[in-house]
Amino acid sequence: MRPEAMTTTMPTATETQRQARDGGDVAHRWPRHRPSQRHFPGATPVSRGLWPLMLPAVVVTGLLVLMPVVYTVWLSISDRRPDGSNAGFVGVANFSQMFDDPLFWDSVQVTLFLLVVCLVAETLLGLALGYLLSIDVPGRRIFQGVMLIPAITASVAVALVWLLIYDPTLGPANQILDAVGIDPVVWLGDPDIAPWSIAIVDIWQWTPLMALIIAAGIRALPNEPFEAAGIDGASNWAKARHIGLPLLMPVISVAVLLRTVDLVRFFDTVYVMTQGGPVNSTNTLNVYGYRSAFIDQEASYAAALQLSLLLLVVMIAGVFTWWRRRRTIEY
Repeated sequence: MRPEAMTTTMPTATETQRQARDGGDVAHRWPRHRPSQRHFPGATPVSRGLWPLMLPAVVVTGLLVLMPVVYTVWLSISDRRPDGSNAGFVGVANFSQMFDDPLFWDSVQVTLFLLVVCLVAETLLGLALGYLLSIDVPGRRIFQGVMLIPAITASVAVALVWLLIYDPTLGPANQILDAVGIDPVVWLGDPDIAPWSIAIVDIWQWTPLMALIIAAGIRALPNEPFEAAGIDGASNWAKARHIGLPLLMPVISVAVLLRTVDLVRFFDTVYVMTQGGPVNSTNTLNVYGYRSAFIDQEASYAAALQLSLLLLVVMIAGVFTWWRRRRTIEY
């Protein structure tokens, strides 16, 4: 073998001494320098050091969440009387009463009605407004800020304003109907019209938020699929239906999930405007639970109602989460 070949393949004495001093090859030194990674995957020394500081906040937050739930469960399986005393354990008697109560099923029907009507309208209108907001025109940012005002306004204030709008004699709603030749409407006094009146308020308040979420999703879509479809001769409608909408589905599903959970818990606007009336036509499940606890003084029965509401929210959120994961796997 030639001398020059030997010098290129064999390590020098200096390199051998440096490797011995440094502990050998990097692959052999890796486990020795990161022993704690086996116990805390993905953790860093900084994050591990913050755990003692975070622990009090985690404990307090857990107690604030768990204690009301545990207390509600205890109320639902006991007999809490109006004078504050507790007759003790009654098992599932409150839940049996709930399923035999026609007002409970009416409240579930009202809740689902508002959920379907408001969710469909807000999603469709949000898609249309979101597309318009995604177009880069002068003043778009100012218009977005103005549109967001209903969503950031307190629901109680919104309900009070719409009470004035729905006023049978002085409200602008009936004045507009009278101007176009339509008879005045008792917006909140007719059991057939009151649920639609509540739905209009919610659609007006929360459609802008849906539109802003969808507009942000549209602006984040990649341009390459649309350019390729345009080269193949696809129309704008075909590109929107077969490319834009499927790509936008993760964003839409998140927005729909947020609104669904909020609509199932519908309370403040309904209670300020109608208190569940007239004739329980706007009595949502949350409003019925409140009335049972603080008006009828049936705390244990109200706890059972609120647990059923919690179960409904968890079920809906679970279905949406399962659907989103399935679509993610398919794509």
